[in-house]
Amino acid sequence: MEPIVFSLPGNENLSSALAEHLGAKRGELELRHFPDGESYVRLGTPVDRRRVILVCTLDRPDDKFLPLALTAAAARDLGAMQVGLVSPYLAYMRQDRRFHTGEAVTSAYFAALLSGQVDWLVTVDPHLHRRGSLSEIYSIPFATLHAASVISAWIRDEVRSPVLIGPDSESEQWVTAIAGEAGAPFVVLEKNRWGDRDVEVSVPQVERWRDHTPVLIDDIISTARTMIETIGHLKTASLSPPVCIGIHGVFADNAYKELQAAGTGRIVTCNTIPHSSNAIDLTELLAGGVRGFSEE
Repeated sequence: MEPIVFSLPGNENLSSALAEHLGAKRGELELRHFPDGESYVRLGTPVDRRRVILVCTLDRPDDKFLPLALTAAAARDLGAMQVGLVSPYLAYMRQDRRFHTGEAVTSAYFAALLSGQVDWLVTVDPHLHRRGSLSEIYSIPFATLHAASVISAWIRDEVRSPVLIGPDSESEQWVTAIAGEAGAPFVVLEKNRWGDRDVEVSVPQVERWRDHTPVLIDDIISTARTMIETIGHLKTASLSPPVCIGIHGVFADNAYKELQAAGTGRIVTCNTIPHSSNAIDLTELLAGGVRGFSEE
């Protein structure tokens, strides 16, 4: 029997596309608030002895988590045999250690909360920082998917004479992998520090790249400060306006407008978080991750 896909608010387009790829049924979900602000949840599609897939990307997670948890609990209570979660962007990965006395290690706490709500998790390129795997904090089965191949294919199809730019040495491994699959050259900015506040940034062999289209890639575009700073260095080197690619376009506050104003050629994100910049479709990638659980 085909699984049932329920979309949490804001995830309707991805839910529909996933259901089509999976041959799944779209479920009806009603979420609203009582006058006192409490949540009302109603599953309009029967789930007894069915596999349920919830789709909820978790940017701005504080407003999204409780409706998600209540929906998952309702599905179980109504007899669902399995409740899985597709969350292309996984929140609360930042605070992975106690930097100052008394701080909450929220990545671990959130992982425990989410692990208690669903049977499995599918996500894309979580920002692991100092963790080697989600298994360090999540107690449920998960599929960690990687967007690099899809991004590489998009670059091959859409960008003329690309050169991938890494803003610092930490980005070299990431940029190297995508550049290799895209069949494109790459370069990492060089930094020379002359003092605490005196840093010179340059593009190696800059003359060689002036006929290319710079492509900046990052996993998360949140404040966009790294990309904005890098664009300034490219301008100084007289390179063309870059294509800026982010897997997850969080765009905190006015980050999107500020990045546009910095002098980009184009801003592109994957559809892990709904945004007007979504141009790289990860539906097929996500569907592949889901199949490993929903077909068991």
